[in-house]
Amino acid sequence: MDTSQLRNLPSVERVVNSSDLTHEVTTYGRDWLVGLARRAVDDARQLVMSGAAAPQLDAICRSVKDAVQELVTPSPRPVINATGVVIHTNLGRAPLSRAALAAADAAGRGYSDLEIDLATGRRGSRQAHLQSLLQQINGAEAALVVNNNASALLLGLSALASGREVVVSRGRGAVAEIGAGGGSRLPMSSSQSIAGCHLVDVGTTNRTYVRDYADAATENTGAFLKAHASNFRVEGFTAAVGERELVELGNRSGVPVLHDVGSGSLLPTERYGLAHEPTPQESIAAGVGLVFFSGDKLLGGPQAGIVVGKRDLVSRLERHPLARAVRIDKMSLASLTATL
Repeated sequence: MDTSQLRNLPSVERVVNSSDLTHEVTTYGRDWLVGLARRAVDDARQLVMSGAAAPQLDAICRSVKDAVQELVTPSPRPVINATGVVIHTNLGRAPLSRAALAAADAAGRGYSDLEIDLATGRRGSRQAHLQSLLQQINGAEAALVVNNNASALLLGLSALASGREVVVSRGRGAVAEIGAGGGSRLPMSSSQSIAGCHLVDVGTTNRTYVRDYADAATENTGAFLKAHASNFRVEGFTAAVGERELVELGNRSGVPVLHDVGSGSLLPTERYGLAHEPTPQESIAAGVGLVFFSGDKLLGGPQAGIVVGKRDLVSRLERHPLARAVRIDKMSLASLTATL
């Protein structure tokens, strides 16, 4: 390493005072540019120490200008989806309709009746904007919307089964939605500590029968959980428990049935030449206690977690302290309402 190159590197002061950065200093302020210049000089020093030639002043200034541009450019940035995956998690999932975008824009531009009952002038609930729509569409007694489906399932487990056991099929990807993306997959022990419940997986990877749920049920069972394998498929010698038979077992045992259908398809996908995707309406018709699904997948709305089901169970979720922490924001609420 040539130490003379290190000594000849421009100082932070010289970089900031360079005429190449006059516009940036004037626009964003000297103090802000000092931090970026210091970082650029440190990067140059690391290059020299690794054996590379020392960058000149103009090159360092260019790196500062690039850093400024990256910071002030609005993000996320639009991209072209050429992956062949239409609902792509890494690319933002479902594009919104014009009506959904207009509704979000209107909600963000000014004040609204987010939590005011205009008929009485008193405080209302933001859930009121969606409840009637979701009840009508799904045939459910009640509904609740939060910020995403992982939150919805977490809230459901916390409200109904904290300190108790939740029986789930091993072949359905235990609590699939909580661990459905990136590096945030939660092993069952982590899910247990977060939701306050103990997950009991039954059956095998490819076969689970209703008797497996029955054999695992105890006085401490808080819920039977079924999770739709929306992003993987097990083929061959398989067996899965249907909603109706699980509901029958739940009724006999006094245990509520929770169904995470994930993708949020409210329309029959066969109509569009696709394989059948479970719908919340089917689960409600089968008598499931609570159904969980996303707003930003096949439903085509903004990121949201939707819960529909029996009124007494939904009420328990609404009263839980976690409900406020995961509530939906006004722009997503407006966009989802327009989508529905």
